[in-house]
Amino acid sequence: MCLTQDGLTLSHVEQAVRLCNAGARWIQLRMKEADTGIWLSTAQTVASICREHGATFIVNDSVEIALRAGADGVHLGKLDLAWTEARRRLGPEKILGGTVNHSIDAAKARAVGCLDYVGVGPWRFTANKKNLAPVLGADGVDRLIAELGALPAWVIGGIESPDLPAVHATGAAGVAVSSALYRDSAVEANFQSFANAWPSPFNGRRGAQTDKVVLSP
Repeated sequence: MCLTQDGLTLSHVEQAVRLCNAGARWIQLRMKEADTGIWLSTAQTVASICREHGATFIVNDSVEIALRAGADGVHLGKLDLAWTEARRRLGPEKILGGTVNHSIDAAKARAVGCLDYVGVGPWRFTANKKNLAPVLGADGVDRLIAELGALPAWVIGGIESPDLPAVHATGAAGVAVSSALYRDSAVEANFQSFANAWPSPFNGRRGAQTDKVVLSP
C-alpha cells in the first residue's frame, strides 16, 4: 500500500502518477493539513488516475472526502469517525480500514466486524507520524496479527525494503509505505525494490484476503 506524503517537491497528484506508472496498485491519499477544497479536488484527480491504472484508491481520515471523490474506500485512525458509523455511511461495498496499535485495538477491530483490513504498527520509529504510538517491532507486530485472526493486516511505520521478509513472516498481508518510496526522488526504483523484496507467493499463515482487498505487488 503506497501512501502519498505531505511536504515533498512532488505534489500528491504527481506522487500518485509516478507510483501508478511504476506498477503500484494500491494508493492511499494522506493529506494531513490541506484545505478541504484542495483535499477534495486532489482526491478526485487521484481517483481518476487510479481508475486509469486499475489501482485501488483509499482516502486517509475522511469518509466524506472518500465518498465525494469516488474513492474505493477510506482508512481511519483511532481519532477519526467510529468504524461502525463509517461503515454505515460507506455502505457494504467500499473498503474500510482501521489503525491497530495495541491489543485493545485488535480486540475492537475483530469485535466490530465491519473492517476489511487493518494497519498495524509502528514497525519502527518514523518521523512521518505525529503522536507516534509505541514501537512494536517484529515481536509486537507478530503478536497483534495473531490476535487479529483472519482480519488482513498491513504493517506500517518506518518500513524499508530489507524488512519485508521479516514482515511477511508475521503473517501480514502486506506493508504500507510512505517516506521510503520518495527517497532521492527515485520513486520508480524505490517502489520496485519493495515489489521485489516481498516474498512470493503469500503464505497465508494467518491473514485472509477479502474479496474487496487487492494485495499490493
